[in-house]
Amino acid sequence: MGGGRGGRRNALQQSERPTLNMTQAFRELVQIGITLTSEQDLGTLLERILTEARRFTRAEAGTLFLREGDQLRFSVVQNDKLARELGQEEMRRRLQADPLSLRELSLAGHVALTGDILNLHDTYAIPPDRPYSFDPRVDARLNYRTQSILVVPLQDPANNILGVLELINALDRGRVVPFDSQYEGLVRSLASQAAVALRNARLEDLSFKDALTDVYNRRYFTIRMEEEYKRHCRFGEPLTLALMDLDHFKEVNDRFGHRAGDQALRDVAQLLVKHSRSFSIVTRYGGDEFAIMLVNTAKAGGLTYAERIRAVIAQHPFPHGPVTVSVGIASLPEDATTVDDLIVAADQALYDAKRLGRNRVAVQ
Repeated sequence: MGGGRGGRRNALQQSERPTLNMTQAFRELVQIGITLTSEQDLGTLLERILTEARRFTRAEAGTLFLREGDQLRFSVVQNDKLARELGQEEMRRRLQADPLSLRELSLAGHVALTGDILNLHDTYAIPPDRPYSFDPRVDARLNYRTQSILVVPLQDPANNILGVLELINALDRGRVVPFDSQYEGLVRSLASQAAVALRNARLEDLSFKDALTDVYNRRYFTIRMEEEYKRHCRFGEPLTLALMDLDHFKEVNDRFGHRAGDQALRDVAQLLVKHSRSFSIVTRYGGDEFAIMLVNTAKAGGLTYAERIRAVIAQHPFPHGPVTVSVGIASLPEDATTVDDLIVAADQALYDAKRLGRNRVAVQ
């Protein structure tokens, strides 16, 4: 950025700081790359990309955007200062915003369109003739100051830009300083590795997702059930399985058509995801049946969850009319000793719920 006294002052600030150990930095970069490419869960990967990039550059905060068409979606937000002041959940809630249009003159939008790196010492001193600008409204709302910023494209080897990494406020002994220019090439390399890992994880995610409802499919259910069973055997953690069936679903298809039936399945899936804990595993088990793995949840907790979900669905205003569900609950270790036995027990409980009149929860 600019010359004159400001440029000399920035140069002095950088010369006061210790020189970057490039050998050590490259070593760290290789290790980060190995870590990223070994992570297959998309959500975990995105958090890890931003965490590692911040640690690598000593950034106080950062945002990872994913490109979706002509928009950038806020995928991960991290800010140590605001997390201390507000707590993690509130920090995330306040920093998450509507997607950015690439047509806007934002820093992230410019990088997504051009593939350039922006390394700005002060976001409030951007000359007006630049093809990008900084919006200070979020800073004002949160009483925060975004000063130095390093913005890098997540660009794969085919030059596709999958997203943008924004690193905010480099810290040196507790004070905000510019990002060392030597980081630019290193962070671009990190971002390229991250883009490859992201592309692979997305492909893996697609193979584990149900195309209609966007929740996990039966293949993923089978794999995770075995993993959770091993965890149960090793650590003794309880595991509850809820099998859920839409009541009289065939009548919905017959009366309103398959499009209405598909929409009902999508809506139920979204309600399940919204009203389940982040570490519960929601899957479409087949047809109009869903399976929800309640990790580290005992039978009583599973019963409470199932009753709450049943009520949420019954009260939801579906476009074609009311939808109800029947739910069967079974748990390890009370109801089974193997994965197959647990599924059979939950299925039997689901059968009992339907036999007893539907729109209810039954336990094995």
